[in-house]
Amino acid sequence: MPLVDMKDMLQHAYQHGYAVGAFEVVSLDFLDGIMLAAEQARAPVILSMAESHFEYFDFDLIMPAVEAAAKRALVPVAIHFDHGTCIETAVNGINRGCNGVLVDASHEEFMENIRITRQVVETAHACGVAVEGELGYVPGVEGEGAEHYPGELAYTSLAEARAYVERTEVDFLAISIGTVHGHMKGKPKLDYQRLKQINDALDLPLVIHGGSGLSDDQFHRLISNGVAKINCFTALSDAVAKQIRKNIKIEISSGYIGLAKNINHAVAAEVERCMRLWGSAGRAAEVLARCESWTSVEQIIICTVEGLDNSDASILMNEGRRMLSSIPGVRDVFSGEAVQKDARYHYTWRIRLCHPVVVDSYRKHAAYINFINKLFRPVAGKCINIDFQEVTPVSSQYQLEPVIRRKVMS
Repeated sequence: MPLVDMKDMLQHAYQHGYAVGAFEVVSLDFLDGIMLAAEQARAPVILSMAESHFEYFDFDLIMPAVEAAAKRALVPVAIHFDHGTCIETAVNGINRGCNGVLVDASHEEFMENIRITRQVVETAHACGVAVEGELGYVPGVEGEGAEHYPGELAYTSLAEARAYVERTEVDFLAISIGTVHGHMKGKPKLDYQRLKQINDALDLPLVIHGGSGLSDDQFHRLISNGVAKINCFTALSDAVAKQIRKNIKIEISSGYIGLAKNINHAVAAEVERCMRLWGSAGRAAEVLARCESWTSVEQIIICTVEGLDNSDASILMNEGRRMLSSIPGVRDVFSGEAVQKDARYHYTWRIRLCHPVVVDSYRKHAAYINFINKLFRPVAGKCINIDFQEVTPVSSQYQLEPVIRRKVMS
């Protein structure tokens, strides 16, 4: 099954009364465990990449693996850039393969939160990417949560929620009704009345951050009042820590491989438990039928140039690659010279765009216009310029069961 549009995925969850888990990836063990669970449970899943954890891994290096896992999956997958700090990091997330983004400005004043989020929406929507906004503040209390999300709890206001969604046009809204990031002290008390009022007023998928420590009944009440996306990391981190401590006792003389044994299965067990609790298990086929596939576009430019020697042509190619790579929604740019010296066309650019909707905004972007008008047209001779849309393979549903059994047994 291909990557799917994240907005379509969460709209389906919202309309059918269940929640999709956004499980945070911090290593390949986490990635493997999350995908193992999603295929075992036949559940849609969101692979979440939180900027607050980028100090622990190289985002640009891990994203190709995340995207590859999503594309070879037998269940619908979306990739979310979570808790971005600014528009620049969000654009990098989009250009690396995320099809949902959150730039968290919830700690800012209300109008500044709106301004920042609106800028993100305009940029992301021009790339076909869904946007999550956050209003109110979900702090951390203990452990990693306290370090990454300092400050006091601030509940989401109904009046501000209305104005925020209207002015920003976000696709989903993360709200604060009493949860915290990381571990929670004492029994959590959630403001269900506030949640119901916000859901009734907005009629769009709601998101809960900081769900660790909630009971099964609390999760069910959240979902019945419009929560369609639940972020999850602390419970996975705890499961992995428990497995490592178990390995230490068993594998006393082992090195890294022995200590890391079965980490992916520990993640998978917790992820699958959440999927079944939140109602997404068994929904893969119907979600795929309702969701638009997330497909890329490649623009191919092949040309001759006139009046340039090899050195000047090389400068033109490299400058074109630099300028075009800066545009939101551009995944990568290849520039090349013909191997055959007598080729009809001498040079090429191959520009991969994240989604068909990007074609329009890409051609209107200042960097593209400057490249075409100031660098390319003055020296271009014969030229061919064609946009190609990716042809997505159709997965065979009957293959699901055997593939899952092989992965579970491996």
